[in-house]
Amino acid sequence: MVNNLFDLTGRVAIITGGAGLLGRKHAEAIAEAGGIPVIADLKPSSAEETARSIREKYPVDSRGLAVDITRRDSIEALLQGVLAHYQRVDILINNAANNPKVEDKKPGQEEWSRFENFPIEAWQADLMVGLTGAFLCSQVIGSVMAAGHGGVILNIASDLAVIAPDQRIYRKPGLPEEAQPVKPVTYSVVKSGLIGLTRYLATYWASQNVRVNALSPGGVYNGQPDEFVQKLTALIPMGRMAHVDEYKGAVLFLVSDASSYMTGGNLIIEGGRTVW
Repeated sequence: MVNNLFDLTGRVAIITGGAGLLGRKHAEAIAEAGGIPVIADLKPSSAEETARSIREKYPVDSRGLAVDITRRDSIEALLQGVLAHYQRVDILINNAANNPKVEDKKPGQEEWSRFENFPIEAWQADLMVGLTGAFLCSQVIGSVMAAGHGGVILNIASDLAVIAPDQRIYRKPGLPEEAQPVKPVTYSVVKSGLIGLTRYLATYWASQNVRVNALSPGGVYNGQPDEFVQKLTALIPMGRMAHVDEYKGAVLFLVSDASSYMTGGNLIIEGGRTVW
């Protein structure tokens, strides 16, 4: 039956950045299909709080574990903890990423987000979490899958891995050009790099029964200012941002047997923005 293709009963999924806005929804999608989400997050209290909320809603043994995905030893400790408790790992969702906000600018500071001023420290930090972290997690956890019964890696990219940011939606009236905020360069670079990593690993581990795909979501509404929302939705054929629950079906498809003949792909779900 088709429904059986989406069944994740007993499968263990590690979700990095699992306590974040979308990380929680990825975990819910796993749990609703009978899978066991492991909430891996830099903040142990947030990880366990998220896992507790999953356990309260679904009959699954979700756990929250602390991890620093920029450190290989921390990822190895996470993996050993998962294997000791569950004796298996079937799914890795590389979801963790930095996403610096425009309001991070300090008074009197140059507009830091602009390419000319973008700090090398921010470049290194964003790439370390979003791209190197996904590399390390895939290397440590994916290698165990490849050496065993196989598994699935899902990299969370973005519609901005497919198109460039439209910097007009970030503009502030009355500011000179050099003071206008922009979407930082690292976001596009990290998300584009994740798609490259997806293709590489999909072919590298194809014979070991490890499937690797990417999901490129569009913007999710989360109380952003009305002016920003209006500018962004004008670029989207469906005329709105995504609801926070709208990627759960895509995540379930990509980590389940429903996508058993799909690897190296990038599923773009952005209300049609990249079509225009």
